[in-house]
Amino acid sequence: MKPIILADPLPQMFLDLSNDALDIRPLDSTSPDDLQSAVGIVTYAHPTIDGAFLDRCPQVRVVSNHGVGVDHIDVAAATQRNVAVGNTPGCLDASTADMTMALILSVARNVVTGDHFARGPEFTHYDPSLLIGQEVTGSTLGIIGLGRIGAEVAKRAAAFGMTLLYHNRNRRPELESSIGIRYASLPELLSESDFVSLNCPLTPETTGLIGTQQLSRMKRSGILINMARGPVVRTDDLYTALTDGTIAAAGLDVTDPEPLPRNHPLLNLKNVIITPHLGSASNRTRQRMIEITITNLHAGINSEPLMHQVNSDR
Repeated sequence: MKPIILADPLPQMFLDLSNDALDIRPLDSTSPDDLQSAVGIVTYAHPTIDGAFLDRCPQVRVVSNHGVGVDHIDVAAATQRNVAVGNTPGCLDASTADMTMALILSVARNVVTGDHFARGPEFTHYDPSLLIGQEVTGSTLGIIGLGRIGAEVAKRAAAFGMTLLYHNRNRRPELESSIGIRYASLPELLSESDFVSLNCPLTPETTGLIGTQQLSRMKRSGILINMARGPVVRTDDLYTALTDGTIAAAGLDVTDPEPLPRNHPLLNLKNVIITPHLGSASNRTRQRMIEITITNLHAGINSEPLMHQVNSDR
């Protein structure tokens, strides 16, 4: 008998790599049989897996998350119920850092606006004054969150000759010397940086970290990049800052809420690029994430240590 798994809709690659060894039922199932019989759960960034949900699934031994962030999982509640929680750190660092740099370059050099212009009737001849952007090479990048992804961003930015600042809950002296990055207080980082990149996890301390007060400290030519989680930025405050000239532009791979309602005013602004949470969306990275998700899942089902376990002290 195949183990019963509750899961979000899964990509074909997951189904192929799992070798038809799982009996996959919908995560939002209300069937008592599904809930009572499931031994594992596979999630992405939603829905919330809390104590009440786990109480409806008494046989579940593991929640295997396809991704690093587990802010949608009540890890403490899982630990109390002896449920292992797994994630996929490490394998998506490079691709997320690549996407961070892609947004920095795209926003600074008006890539999306330029693409739309080049396809339209207005483009009749070369104009040397058209869509003048900001220089990336030699500018200052402030990174909030110098974990694995933030460090990869710093390495890439160093190749552009950027001056590097970072703010982190703990100083990283080994990276300060190896990469050439300087620690700064949050106010100092915001005021000195041409680009501010958010690469921190979502925690109670980082929720709402960037609001009106912080945005007002940035340069009026400043560009904000959010590759972290949507709730790190106060969306209404960002909209105001982008419309009243407090900052110049933004690049958002995540938003709050996600996705934004189709009538949200942020979607109408030309000085913001929004992508649909593409940080890890490269073929090699997504395959590795799925492999780790499946490995964690099978380990948890068999009551073995997970390859990457968030609550390893359970």
